[in-house]
Amino acid sequence: MTCIAYSPMRRTALLALLSIFLAAPALAERLFVHHVNGYTLDGQGRLRRFDALLVDAAGKVIATGSEAALAPRAGQARVIDGHGRTLLPGLIDAHGHVLGLGLARTEVDLGATHSLAEAQARVKRYAAEHPQAPWILGGGWNQENWRLGRFPTAQELDAAVADRPVWLSRIDGHAGWANGAAMRAAGIDRHTPDPAGGHIERDAQGNPTGVFVDAATALIAAKVPAPTPAQLAAALDSALAELASVGLTGVGDAGIDLATYRLYRQYADAGRLSVRIDAMIHGTGADFDAIAADGPLVGYADDRLNVRTVKLFADGALGSRGAALLEPYADDPGNRGLLFIAPADLVAMMGKAFDRGYQVAVHAIGDRANREVLDAYAAAYRTHPQASALRNRIEHAQIVTAADRPRFVDLGLIASMQPTHATSDMHMAELRLGPARLAEAYAWRSFLQQGTRIAGGSDFPVESPNPFFGLHAAVTRQDHQGQPPGGWLPEQRMTLVEALRAFTLDAAYAAHDEAVRGTLEPGKWADFILVDRDLFAIPASALWQTRVLETWLGGRRVYAAPADTQTPAH
Repeated sequence: MTCIAYSPMRRTALLALLSIFLAAPALAERLFVHHVNGYTLDGQGRLRRFDALLVDAAGKVIATGSEAALAPRAGQARVIDGHGRTLLPGLIDAHGHVLGLGLARTEVDLGATHSLAEAQARVKRYAAEHPQAPWILGGGWNQENWRLGRFPTAQELDAAVADRPVWLSRIDGHAGWANGAAMRAAGIDRHTPDPAGGHIERDAQGNPTGVFVDAATALIAAKVPAPTPAQLAAALDSALAELASVGLTGVGDAGIDLATYRLYRQYADAGRLSVRIDAMIHGTGADFDAIAADGPLVGYADDRLNVRTVKLFADGALGSRGAALLEPYADDPGNRGLLFIAPADLVAMMGKAFDRGYQVAVHAIGDRANREVLDAYAAAYRTHPQASALRNRIEHAQIVTAADRPRFVDLGLIASMQPTHATSDMHMAELRLGPARLAEAYAWRSFLQQGTRIAGGSDFPVESPNPFFGLHAAVTRQDHQGQPPGGWLPEQRMTLVEALRAFTLDAAYAAHDEAVRGTLEPGKWADFILVDRDLFAIPASALWQTRVLETWLGGRRVYAAPADTQTPAH
């Protein structure tokens, strides 16, 4: 897995640029962008080319086409010379975690560690650099990359930091690693039972060893001090700047609470959202009741904020063996993973969301979890038939049996999938599933062939938010080193046009927003990016190296790369 490294200096520069652009007055004149190598999809997903773009004073597309045809219509428009660079619609990540990304940039990052010793050294160094922090927080660890053949232990974390609680999330967010001080702070001992939907790793004597899986993570997380309002605002600023810098003009935020909802409303009201956010409420509990009091929020602040979706969880993740499987794990024969919600409860949660007019998106990775979710949608539609028109979703849909896959069509479901998960997971997935089940994993081509829309995403900060990494993975099914040769399960590759559609038109469709964004068609917001290479004229292996030079939202520039990176690639 590859992550973008952002130094404090670079983050500061990005935030400064963003504040300048957002403080600019509202667009009061037309915009004429010419001398570009432009690409967009149309409403049917067909690729169209153009060399000029005309935008109205409100920030919406008037037309794309030839410079000769559009120049006479430009009038007194502000003119932008694209210098022959490639212009694309702004990209949309259908599934990420915005505040999670911002907070992750301030915590210890183990994502690039290749050994337990390297991880211990990084935690120790971070603790020394933050002597006043009451807890050491972070994540990104992956025991598979360390070649441990097991989970790490609290004792191994104590060797790095023993004087303060340490709590580190696994790369998938579905397990956590605690040191002894963290377990003592949470009152965890050998008598602590596994919670429903969770698992505590234990030694032969039943003592907790320091790793907590899925619902068990709440035992430690409940003791972690909550971020302050100032910390949340700083995290949002950092995340917005980073997302704009990689060419994202829209994101689906997959699970927000009431505090985050209020923060987004504040930013939207102040004109400070530089990315369009389609936020999903986490669960149907008290936060849902408060947020949904006035019904779904649609098109708020010039389509900068939607809150019309509920996010539910059916199982965990494959790497931590929490994904619910129909048959046992190939590398852990006594384990079939974890189901988080009883079937009747899942149907009831869906019904509550449907009653208020909310779309539902359910996390499901394992084949058993996907079957349970499909069954739940079918049951919920029997009492809420109108809900089948809400474009409901299954998030990840990583392992779905050939028998269950057509049910996505029958139930009108969107497959919200993250291409970089396949290239990050491929070696681990083979260990977890064995060869017989691999044909049913990360099956993008099979979904597309049956007519299912795929909403492309990354699940950042689990993966990098860079959408060009996702386009590369979708088209090649290889890592950045070109492995494996020919691609992993290459029969499931997408074409570049299909991948671009997943990260534009169909991601917008999944948010009910295809009428206002996702393509550069007349009447839609002028959300676009300028990049350093022509995606359709380079080897697919180079897609991930694409750099964003400028990002525009509604006809206003919200990001410009430093001048020393503006030279186009060849």
